[in-house]
Amino acid sequence: MKKMTGGQAAVEALKAEGTSHVFGLIGSATMEMFDALYDAEEINFIGVHDERTGTHMADGFARMSGKAGVILAGQNGPGATNLVTGLAQAKAAYSPVVSIAGALASGHVYRDAFQEVDQQALFKPITKKTWTATGADRVPEMFREAFREALAPRQGPVQLNLPRDVLSGQAEFDTFQTPDQYRPYAAPGGAPHAIKAACELLCNAERPVIIAGGGIKNTGGADQCMALAEALNAPVVTSPGHGDAVPFGHPLSAGQMGPRGNAVASRLVKEADVILALGTRVGFNATFYSYDNINKDAKIIHVELEPTAIGRYFPAEIGIMGDAPTVADQLTEAVNQTGNHALAESWTEGFKTERAAFLAQRDADAQVDAMPIHPSGLFKTLRDVLPQDAAVTMDAGTLCLQATDALNYWQPKSLFTPLDFGLVGFSFACGLGAKLAAPERPVVSLMGDGGFGMTVSELSTAVDYGINTVTVVMNNQCWGAEKAYQRDFFGERYIGANISSPPFDKLAELYGAKGYRANTLDEMAQAIEAALDCGKPAVVDVAVDPAALYSFRRDSFKHRGG
Repeated sequence: MKKMTGGQAAVEALKAEGTSHVFGLIGSATMEMFDALYDAEEINFIGVHDERTGTHMADGFARMSGKAGVILAGQNGPGATNLVTGLAQAKAAYSPVVSIAGALASGHVYRDAFQEVDQQALFKPITKKTWTATGADRVPEMFREAFREALAPRQGPVQLNLPRDVLSGQAEFDTFQTPDQYRPYAAPGGAPHAIKAACELLCNAERPVIIAGGGIKNTGGADQCMALAEALNAPVVTSPGHGDAVPFGHPLSAGQMGPRGNAVASRLVKEADVILALGTRVGFNATFYSYDNINKDAKIIHVELEPTAIGRYFPAEIGIMGDAPTVADQLTEAVNQTGNHALAESWTEGFKTERAAFLAQRDADAQVDAMPIHPSGLFKTLRDVLPQDAAVTMDAGTLCLQATDALNYWQPKSLFTPLDFGLVGFSFACGLGAKLAAPERPVVSLMGDGGFGMTVSELSTAVDYGINTVTVVMNNQCWGAEKAYQRDFFGERYIGANISSPPFDKLAELYGAKGYRANTLDEMAQAIEAALDCGKPAVVDVAVDPAALYSFRRDSFKHRGG
């Protein structure tokens, strides 16, 4: 037995979890914990400039590594409230973020104390679970619960509030448990009768298609998915934001489907007679909940680890509760025993021809000589210059939404987006976390000028800790999505749409990073290549045509007659 403070016990609990990085902003409410981190050589503390962006870093770290990302808000009250946007984002992405915040001393609760806010109530709607520790002796238990909940299917963020008196209080502690003692997990397969029925349906399909979602991407299940696709000779589309779920270079890979996807992948889902939804909700971004984007007559085999997701938006012919890669393996074995996929041959050959033509036409149509730079030319240049092992992070907004399917993702876990939360200001900070999780990989963050302006202060974090990502600011001097709607549906009555920014290349230099400016595509290509090799955090400020706007949510403004 060893006597420790609650703060020391908290750090010992992080060490027992094998935590390598803690993102955080120091505050007086958690001084006991920060003091204990001082001696924890195995934990790298990354001091951030804002708790929101620190949470995005933890989110990016979690998504890239497959481990929990940890954010520590040192101050109760405003330090904790700043976590809200980042945790809501992580929840939408099913990202396992363990968020820790200092909390008011227990004896001061309900007394209108300094920086008092009901953190238990605040975080409940935007996390899987929220706890407030009640004593120093229970701190290890609370941390075990937090990590177990965050990493249990479906994964997601959790919040642990640690009152000042809990952190400063003392208790006797025995050996800290290791995760294998309280968090064993085996990926469950599908029920045999469901696998048999699904195999029969797939093998008799004339127009089968597989939709690969986060359940394939986040589990590293690309090999299992593509082995099944090969056994069936069926094309694979990906759900929006998961264009990297399967490798771009595979001949059966069709890219992103849906209203924000490409025409080839979207057509496959609209015309398929059997759809295997593999680890995807088939939700809003994929379909807008409309049969305009999925064949109403198709028979759907829905594979999900979360049973409440099966058939939720579109009725399933066969629902299989299970881990997507494990079920894919089961289906592959069953399909190989039948050896019958000749029915789909003409469908798949037609897809391959159409896909090749689409990719060639995409390059041919790119406006590479336009001045100012047109997005299509910008995306072609990125396709040409980005290394195949690059990881790309993105914001929401019109340019980034276009980019999600306009780039080529050669290996899984190469694309990180806000997904259903649609958050501007996410990309740069997410990239810093992803880079720390995979320091050997190039990380390139795409943002508009508005989003980068929100989070530019984290350049200090990147410089201070040597986190060498490349941020490409697609600078069109406006909030592009909203300006497009004002142009297309509100008679060009622009209000609040145009923004001004400093030259981000010069601002980057002032922070101690490298800055580059590009007004042509040749300058942009040279700048990105130099930025990738410069050995510092880098910002490339690219002048993009402010008139090259696109309205994605046309469905929302049908009443305007545009």
